[in-house]
Amino acid sequence: MGDLAKDINSKFENNRVKALLNIIYTANWIMSYQNEFFKSFGISPQQYNILRILKGADEPLNVQTIKDRMLERSPNATRLMDKLCAKGYIERCASEHDRRVVKIGITKEGKSFLDSIPNNFNRELLNNLSEEEAEQLSNLLDKMR
Repeated sequence: MGDLAKDINSKFENNRVKALLNIIYTANWIMSYQNEFFKSFGISPQQYNILRILKGADEPLNVQTIKDRMLERSPNATRLMDKLCAKGYIERCASEHDRRVVKIGITKEGKSFLDSIPNNFNRELLNNLSEEEAEQLSNLLDKMR
């Protein structure tokens, strides 16, 4: 089991400071794990998130809606979408009503690619938590925000 004080060789002013630093440290640990996992698929966690959002949508979405739904707000979401478009995983769809509006939809190739990625890849990150502990952690993080 991890011990933040040992991992970063530090003492903390109080438990609130320790908790905040632990959240930041753990978030970075999770992102490193996910970056390494998605590297073999040739995409980033943010690109995976975009594909997941589009697959779950009933229709193509505008870029701002995708940005609003992303887990990690990304100022370069348009560039991420450009890369997914170049790979054929998403497509730009012109609006029938307003030529200035462009919506983004997932392609059949994008859906197939997304289906090739195991959907339980994060499971081992939570192996040390029971279902009740995971719920408690989630509730505490919600309360914090």
